[in-house]
Amino acid sequence: MSEPQTIVLGGGCFWCTEAVFVKVRGILDVESGYSNGKVERPSYEQVCTGTTGHNEVVKLSYNPDQISTRQILEIFFVVHDPTQLNRQGNDVGTQYRSGIYTTTPEQRQVAEDMIREMSQDKLFGAPIVTEVQPLANYWPAEEYHQDFFEKNPTQGYCMAVAAPKVAKFRKTFAALSRD
Repeated sequence: MSEPQTIVLGGGCFWCTEAVFVKVRGILDVESGYSNGKVERPSYEQVCTGTTGHNEVVKLSYNPDQISTRQILEIFFVVHDPTQLNRQGNDVGTQYRSGIYTTTPEQRQVAEDMIREMSQDKLFGAPIVTEVQPLANYWPAEEYHQDFFEKNPTQGYCMAVAAPKVAKFRKTFAALSRD
C-alpha cells in the first residue's frame, strides 16, 4: 500500500463538504477545520467574522491506491460551485471561498491542470475562482463540527444544503461511493 496522502478542500460550509467525502471510497479520514489564515487556533466565532483569513475546510487523508487526487477533485468540483467568489449559496464571506490546499507539488499540478482544462472547456459558464495554495496554518474545528451531518441529519441546514450534495455525489459518482 502507498503512503496515505493529505489534501485540504474549501467548498463552502465544511458540514456539507465533510458529508460528501465521508461517503467516498478510498478516503481514510475527514476532519473539518480552518486553513490558510493568519490567526493561530482560531475559533468558529472568529472565523465567521471573516477577519482571520481562514477558510472553512475539510482535511482529507486518502489512499492513492484506491482514489486519485484527480478523482477527489472531480468530486469537489461537482458538489460545489467554483465560480462563486467568497460564497457558496447563502453562505457569504472569505471563509466560504473555493480553495484547494495542497501538501505535495503533484497535487498542486493536478489541481492547476484541471482548472485550466475546465476553464478552456468553459465547463461552468463562468470563470473558476478556486484558489490553489500550499496548505498553511491548519487548525481542526471544534469537536461539535466534526461529523456534523451524520450526527444531525434532520437539522434544517443539513436537510436543505448538505443532503442534496450527498445525493448529487451518490448519483454522479456511484462507483466511488462507500454505500
